[in-house]
Amino acid sequence: MTAAMVIGGDLDHGREERLTSSVAPTLGQWVSVLVDCPGVEEAYTYGVPAGWTVAAGDIVEVPFGQQLLRGIVLQVLSDLPEAVAAEQVRPLTAVVGTSFLPVGYWHVLEQVAAYYCTPLIQVVRTALPPGVLGRSQRRLRLRTTAIPPLSVGAQQVLTFLQKSATGDYSLRYVAQHVPRSQRGIAELVRLGVVEVYWAAPPQAQAQWQQAVVLLRCDGADLSDRQRRIVDYLRQQPQDCWLQDLLRATGSSPKTIQRLVERGYVAIVARQRCRLDQGMAVPADQPQGLTLAQQSALAAIVASLGRTQEFLLHGVTGSGKTEVYLQAIGACLAQGRSALLLVPEIGLTPQLTDRVRARFGDRVVVYHSGLSDGERYDTWRLTLLAEPRVVIGTRSAILLPLAGLGLIVLDEEHDSGYKQDQPQPCYHARTVARWRSQQDQCPLILGSATPALSTWQGAQAGHITYLSLPERIHAVPLPPITVVDMREELRRGNRTMFSRLLQNALKHLPQQQAQAILFIQRRGHSTFVSCRSCGSAIDCPHCSVSLTVHLHDQHSQVLRCHYCNYSQGVPQRCPVCDSPYLKPFGSGTQRVVAELNRLFPDLRVLRFDSDTTQRKGAHRQLLAAFAAGEADVMVGTQMLTKGIDLPQVALVGILAADGLLHLPDYQAAERTFQILTQVAGRSGRGHLPGQVILQTYVPEHPVIGAVKAYAWQEFAQQELASREPLGYPPIAS
Repeated sequence: MTAAMVIGGDLDHGREERLTSSVAPTLGQWVSVLVDCPGVEEAYTYGVPAGWTVAAGDIVEVPFGQQLLRGIVLQVLSDLPEAVAAEQVRPLTAVVGTSFLPVGYWHVLEQVAAYYCTPLIQVVRTALPPGVLGRSQRRLRLRTTAIPPLSVGAQQVLTFLQKSATGDYSLRYVAQHVPRSQRGIAELVRLGVVEVYWAAPPQAQAQWQQAVVLLRCDGADLSDRQRRIVDYLRQQPQDCWLQDLLRATGSSPKTIQRLVERGYVAIVARQRCRLDQGMAVPADQPQGLTLAQQSALAAIVASLGRTQEFLLHGVTGSGKTEVYLQAIGACLAQGRSALLLVPEIGLTPQLTDRVRARFGDRVVVYHSGLSDGERYDTWRLTLLAEPRVVIGTRSAILLPLAGLGLIVLDEEHDSGYKQDQPQPCYHARTVARWRSQQDQCPLILGSATPALSTWQGAQAGHITYLSLPERIHAVPLPPITVVDMREELRRGNRTMFSRLLQNALKHLPQQQAQAILFIQRRGHSTFVSCRSCGSAIDCPHCSVSLTVHLHDQHSQVLRCHYCNYSQGVPQRCPVCDSPYLKPFGSGTQRVVAELNRLFPDLRVLRFDSDTTQRKGAHRQLLAAFAAGEADVMVGTQMLTKGIDLPQVALVGILAADGLLHLPDYQAAERTFQILTQVAGRSGRGHLPGQVILQTYVPEHPVIGAVKAYAWQEFAQQELASREPLGYPPIAS
């Protein structure tokens, strides 16, 4: 049962003051407003109508040219700027939201805008949940059914409007569907047939629901049904939502109404938070720590209340998460909030369940996979001066979290922390450093394979280095066996699975174990190429090769992984008209198909961005695998980090070479990170782990370093190889 929750009314963006008269208002003061308009970067001065209360950070509506736009109040001005004439100042038309800016928060947004060369309003829009900013729209609607004689153009516009039951369209929509409509619209307005008006944009709103409040419970004249309701309410720590109460007690609204009439309960309207509640999890307690964990935790707790950056470098399974949790517990005990970031939405379900088991209702989640209402309510909760834990992806670093006392970036090396598009193209690790400095709180960068820039900072003493060199309970890291696929081919094995991997998969049911198979790409095949002229079929918009996806058992489709353009597989080459087209490369769909062909008795799940598009799919797939509903999970990089599955005893890496040979100076670093991370999913429980790494270049230095788990040696060699060319982090 969910208890009723009230959020302070001062955070409700439903509060609104609006000009309702065409008479020019008396201006009491002036404000500098950052307007939400593409291409506009400077602030504009507006007047505040007398009697209105406006503060920096308020969301307002302003006239801008012929439009009504929303913007943010940057500053309340005591005097009108010298360059601005009083008669040119236009008044605000509405105040639609009160200030959301904690102390110093605006400075961080300005840093992001300046450093990443992005308009400030674009950064503000990224920091806000959907629906808070928006643009008013000019619309056209019918006013009368008495139609005078009209010109041809006006009649066309009128006929189009009459197609709608309401006769109400936006001016832009009419212009798109009625050629040369401008004169016709002007004629209809002049004759009073239609009117043009401004419509406010759809606005994010709090959700109001009916809650039941227990007033007294001392009556002896209650019926059995009424007594059941009263007893249930008495056992709850807070008031209950009406619908939840009806469902829990099996009662009817009429029974509740009888209790209202007799003065036992009251029904009130209250705001209900739309939050991602996840699954119910049993509470847990802090775990015993190893000496290395104790040392790391002590250093972090001692830094609470001041700016300090830590690199928590621990091998996979070394207990980094428990260190995070106990550090967060110490932060909450001091009355401050904590922000825990992960690079992928897929990592949030398991981590959220574990954090909620420790801290209960104080945990909220924020990422793009939530509904607009859930993001809006979570954002509003972060403004409250109550200590809480926020778990999120990179966008959560821009939340206006009040009383921020600790920031954690788990898997800090991951490229998922870099926003590529749209603007601002920021890195969450960089912004986290600015927030740590602004809020005077420690920043923990956790990883088994740190980014070389972070590692170099730790070696230079700019970042405090904390090490967790061993797994919990002294469980050994799984041995990695490297298989030379050239030798497999020479011995006649033309499948994508080496004989060693096939034998290991065959014995999974006997061992009552599970396996993870990693491949770099989703889809069925990497690309389609013509064997006559060598041309690949590319996306017409992005100039990258289209990937083959199985549409169903009998058809294939080509899809672009950048813009999602899709088309059917052609019968002939579009360049030379040859019929000899062939798919090359392998993706997750092809791996699953081969597994089903070679091992029909194995139960297989696929875990990639195609199978996890639906809300909650990450959690459902991981829960099904953890419950033993599948023997093998095939996945992409989403599987390589932060997932703790004790029954996984085998990890198969099918194509390490695709990572090694990318045209990127960071290819070696990322290959080491990904392969080490996926290897770490094996052997985390009571079963001994095994990793089989298939490659066509077993002699490659990165493969040798991964096999030996030799991070420090690899880092030194990689930094040395970048130095002559001045590649980052040597020269940044």
